[in-house]
Order: sequence, then structure tokens, then C-alpha cells
Amino acid sequence: MTLPRSLAIPKNWKTFNFASFFSAIGYPVLGVALFVTMVLLGIFISHLTFHWWYMLIAFAVIAFTIFVCNAGIGPLHRILQHRAGELAVPGQVLTMINLVIAMQGNVKDWVNYHSQHHRFSDKPGDPHNPFESKRWAWVGWILWRDKKDMERPLAMWLKNQPVIVWMDRFYNEISLVVHLVIPATIYLIVWAAGGSLVLTALLHASVVIGRAIQFHATVYGINVLGHLKTPIWADHLIGLLTGGEAFHDHHHSEPTSALHRPRKGVWNRIVDYNGTILLAMEKIGWVRNLRIAPQFA
Repeated sequence: MTLPRSLAIPKNWKTFNFASFFSAIGYPVLGVALFVTMVLLGIFISHLTFHWWYMLIAFAVIAFTIFVCNAGIGPLHRILQHRAGELAVPGQVLTMINLVIAMQGNVKDWVNYHSQHHRFSDKPGDPHNPFESKRWAWVGWILWRDKKDMERPLAMWLKNQPVIVWMDRFYNEISLVVHLVIPATIYLIVWAAGGSLVLTALLHASVVIGRAIQFHATVYGINVLGHLKTPIWADHLIGLLTGGEAFHDHHHSEPTSALHRPRKGVWNRIVDYNGTILLAMEKIGWVRNLRIAPQFA
């Protein structure tokens, strides 16, 4: 008899994943702390320049970061995971860069966990079954990992895509460049040019916060709310924060659909913008052979 994953995986320091803790909790806390600190410094220290329109830029950066993160997760989930089409090399590169920004971890592990989710959906064996524990389905399964899960190899259908294989192999190194080296270089350039370090730090914090909002909207909005009865307004709100991934009621019956909402309708294409991104990528040849469920065609 298969044990629920929330019970089968012991909660101790041997199974605790520090990288996941940093991604899910530590980094967002640092982002919020940096944001609040820059605002307070700008308000209360007179010789620091702080304009009200800095906040408008900051909120725009948060929204754009949410979009960029979803632009990685959409192709990952719908194309690389469920094979609703084929990504050309430029599409693979863009997707992987966006996934690094989104701090989604290795594609190898992402695909393996999601495959288990579809195999055991809402039953014992599902990595994030909300009917076992909503807290576990939200962040518990990310923080405590079974060693066997992490040892599973890259899915066979991804091994013939060199860009995916290479970038997944060097995911940690690329992440260090994206999240540490590049920001440090930007700070150095701004300082050397006599620019505003307050604004730079505020925008850096906005990127971190945007990534965190998208991250938790995905793991909570899909893994928990997506498997429960929720009001329509909540579906559309979480849909906007996840690029349409949270429209989950049909997904397990039509997993290979590149669209999660009907093709026609302006609002459908806004709220399911991950699908809209794939349609646009198909137009320029970065995605081929898109598969769309009949009800969405």
C-alpha cells in the first residue's frame, strides 16, 4: 500500500533541502527586507534622492518579473513536460533562461515530480496532494525531499534536446551568474557612473519580490487551489499570476493542450498568456506542431 508522501518522507535535517528553502522562503524574505529598507532610507534620510515615481517603476518591474517567470514555466509545463509541441533551439534557450530567473530548479526534477503528480493525482503517491495536507502541497514537498526522487534521470524525451540537457546540467552555475554576478555587476556599474543605488536596490528587490509572488502563486494556486473548488474570480486572479496555469479543472483530462483557455476572446488570451506566448512563438518558428484540445481550438 502506497503511503501518503507527507507521511512517507521523514522531516529531518537529512531530507531538508536548503536550496529549496532559500528559493521558497529565504530569498523572498531578503527581497522584502531590501525593498522596505530602501523605501525607509529614501524617506527618512534627506541627502538620499527618492522620488515617488520610483514606486511606479518598482511595481512595473514586479509585474514584468511575474510575466517573465511564467514565460519560462508555460513552455516547460506544456511543451517540455506534456509534449504539446516542439521547442526550436531559440525557444529552448529563452525558456531555460526564464526558468533560471524563476528559480524553478532542474528541469530533470521538475518533470519527474510533475509526472508523479499526474500518475497519482490526489492519491497517495502524489508529491503534493492537498487532501493530505494543504501546507504540504504548498511548500512541504519542496522543503523535504526523498533522495530517490532526486536520483531519477532526465526524462527520455528530453535527452535529444542538447540545449535543455546542457543548461540543466549547469543550472546551479547559471543561477549564480543570473542571481549574483549580474546584479553585482549592475550595482558596480551604477556606482561607478554616479547613478542612484537606492533606485537600483529598489528595482533589484522588486525582481526578487515578483519572482516570489509568481513562485507561491504557482505552488499554492495550482497545487492547492487548483485541486479544490474555488470561485471564478479566484481562478482568474491566480490565472493572471500564473500565466493561465491555474486553470486546472480540465488539465488532467487534456494534459497535452498548449492552451488552457479558448483560443478566441481577448480576455482568454490575456488570462492564459502562457498559451498566448506559445501561439506567438509558433508564428515565428520557435515552437512547432502545437497541440490544442478541441474545446480550446
